[in-house]
Amino acid sequence: EHSGPMRIARIDERAARHPDLVNRAWDAPNRPDALWVADFTYVWTLCGFVYVSFVTDVFSRRILGWKVSSDKKEHLVLDALRQALAIRRRDDSEFTSTGLIHHSDAGSQYTAIAMSQELAEEGMLGSIGTVGDALDNALMESTIGLYKSELIDERASGRNWSGLREVERETASWVHWYNTERLHSSIDYLTPVEREMVYAETVVMQGVVI
Repeated sequence: EHSGPMRIARIDERAARHPDLVNRAWDAPNRPDALWVADFTYVWTLCGFVYVSFVTDVFSRRILGWKVSSDKKEHLVLDALRQALAIRRRDDSEFTSTGLIHHSDAGSQYTAIAMSQELAEEGMLGSIGTVGDALDNALMESTIGLYKSELIDERASGRNWSGLREVERETASWVHWYNTERLHSSIDYLTPVEREMVYAETVVMQGVVI
């Protein structure tokens, strides 16, 4: 075991906080892009700690954005959010972020002015859970738990991660597998991408019926 930074992010007591718009209602979204959750974790490497942030769609469980960095400044979470937005816009010309809820804990990265400005410019609604209560971001905690157990801890067994580039490369591979091949019991044993395809097909069929 390596000693390292606490899992809970530092709280910025001076920053204005968004209200909790989720209230642990993880089953509430009935479509993609209604609610995204975000969080980050750390990985020990031979070159020191690196930090990995994620943005996940609650409806499909799809990881839309992620970022690996040697520090945990605001860009760590902003870049993951921007990647998520870019992916949605690439895949759907009609995608809109207006009204989309972005939920996180009260870490200073998420209460930073830069994050609030980014959300406002995108028309997104910021949401922050109770300080120090992991249940208020339980779905993201679960995703990170899988990342740590299925990739970080498993691959690190008997050896150490070499540094940021290796973590970045292997995270990219794991995210692709997680989204396209891993079956999730919480979404009827579909992959996240399949879940979104089923939803899209249902919308098309409803439109035909109408």
